[in-house]
Amino acid sequence: MTMKFSGYLKVRIGEAVGLQPTRWSLRHSLFRKGYQLLDPYVTVSVDQVRVGQTSTKQKTNKPTYNEEFSATVTDGHQIELSVFHDTPIGYDDFVANCTLHFQDLLRSAAPSDTFEGWVSSCSPEEKPGELLWE
Repeated sequence: MTMKFSGYLKVRIGEAVGLQPTRWSLRHSLFRKGYQLLDPYVTVSVDQVRVGQTSTKQKTNKPTYNEEFSATVTDGHQIELSVFHDTPIGYDDFVANCTLHFQDLLRSAAPSDTFEGWVSSCSPEEKPGELLWE
C-alpha cells in the first residue's frame, strides 16, 4: 500500500553542484568538447503539477538559490525537482531531475517533520549532480 501525503508542503531549494550540460544543450555551442557554463533554474512539482520555479542563475554549474515554495497537497505521491538550462530561443534544455516519494519521507519522519539533505539528480546521460533541499 502506497502512503499519500495531505497537508502543507514547504520546500527550500538551497543549491546545486556538479551540473553538466547535456549533448543537446551543446548543439549550438562553440565549446562542444569543452566545459560550458549553464544558466540553470529548478522547477518543483508535486505529482506533475508545478508548484514553484527558482530564478535563473547566470553562467554557473554550481548555483545557489535559497528560495522557498509552498503548496497545499492532497493525496500527494511524489515531489519532482527538475533542472533546466534557460535558453534564449526556443524550449529550455532539460539538464537533470530527481524524484522524492512522500512514502519514503514519511517513513523516515522525525518528531520535527522536517527533512533536509542532498539528493542526487540524474541527467539523460547519467551524469549525476546534486541538489540541496529542505
